[in-house]
Amino acid sequence: MAKVCFYNVKMKMNIEVMCCLLLLFMVSLCCDAAAAEEAKQGMSLAAQKFEVQKHLNRLNKPAIKSIKSPDGDIIDCVHMSHQPAFDHPLLKNHTVQMMPNYHPEGLFRDGKLSAAKTKSEGSKSITQLWHLNGKCPEGTIPIRRTKKDDILRASSMKSYGRKKKHSTIPKPESGRPDLVSQTGHQHAIAYVEGDKYYGAKATINVWEPKIQQPNEFSLSQLWILGGSFDSDLNSIEAGWQVSPDLYGDNNTRLFTYWTSDAYQATGCYNLLCSGFIQINNEIAMGATISPLSSYHGSQYDISILVWKDPKEGNWWMQFGNDYVLGYWPGFLFSYLTDSASMIEWGGEVVNSESDGLHTTTQMGSGHFPDEGFGKSSYFRNIQVVDGSNNLRAPQDLGIYTEDNNCYDVQLGKNNDWGNYFYYGGPGRNPNCP
Repeated sequence: MAKVCFYNVKMKMNIEVMCCLLLLFMVSLCCDAAAAEEAKQGMSLAAQKFEVQKHLNRLNKPAIKSIKSPDGDIIDCVHMSHQPAFDHPLLKNHTVQMMPNYHPEGLFRDGKLSAAKTKSEGSKSITQLWHLNGKCPEGTIPIRRTKKDDILRASSMKSYGRKKKHSTIPKPESGRPDLVSQTGHQHAIAYVEGDKYYGAKATINVWEPKIQQPNEFSLSQLWILGGSFDSDLNSIEAGWQVSPDLYGDNNTRLFTYWTSDAYQATGCYNLLCSGFIQINNEIAMGATISPLSSYHGSQYDISILVWKDPKEGNWWMQFGNDYVLGYWPGFLFSYLTDSASMIEWGGEVVNSESDGLHTTTQMGSGHFPDEGFGKSSYFRNIQVVDGSNNLRAPQDLGIYTEDNNCYDVQLGKNNDWGNYFYYGGPGRNPNCP
């Protein structure tokens, strides 16, 4: 009996020892797994940090001079031949075209003030904020420096500086009321179609619309369009925008965009990929515009002209009367190597309906067109470039908006402003739930 008891005690002790050893082994495995996971995360973070830095090195070219803007931007003065455009394989041996061969005939000069006045003031010209702290030398171009935070705000490194693949351009004749629910984008535009267009011009009133969510934006621009609206759309776009996701603030900034495949793989904002070739050392793409219009106060606007050089086939952009900024080489496009089939002017916002309600993100001034000058935002002197390289008034101008209770557009015409329209709105309001 004593032996049996002793044996049972011994067995019990062995089982306890084995349990302890097993427990220690399992703890060790857990610790090893946790350590491995931690090491894996550390390696992943290091790899991400390395990739972000590599991308920053690609975007931020060596600067001859750097200027700190009052808004916190760094403007790098980069030698013209080192700009991002020349990362494109087809531009390796490209000879920069320093001036267009032809300007459109009948270029509308904005020297005279509008007849519409507020307290004896008409609309005024504006510049960029970084000019207060310096200028770039001849032979260089100003490039807004990309920061690490800019890239990290994007959904992925690949998507930084690009529109979403399912971005849409309003197709007015489609009359599809489901556009807004499908894409979350809303517009208030004027447009022409049915002819061959070789450029467009407009003077655009500049405001600072309020943005509800960081992933939303508000912009006012012109679109030069060719191709279908599905997979092969060609688009050149230019204007002003407020985009917290892209720039990290709510400043109003000059921007451009292009795509040759309906935003699927080609194109980008400003100079964030190869494509646009800049020749001007005074205007920076993506830089803050100043000063801005105020409600019932002084009004400021910018003039933008985009046109096709009949000789070289490149699409040029001019800012104001004095700044020829550069060009998109014709080979970037398919349909636009010939001409555009539609021109649009107007506003666009993203309506993410984050709280189940329509966004309060403003378009233009945030006020409806019927409030008029000094209160509502406008496009004036809108023109197209025809096949003879002449600027002329658009024929059969149409208007389009998904919901005029949220954002609206109203056409007008007079001697001072030529063809014009007021547009915009507040977004959510009692009639736009």
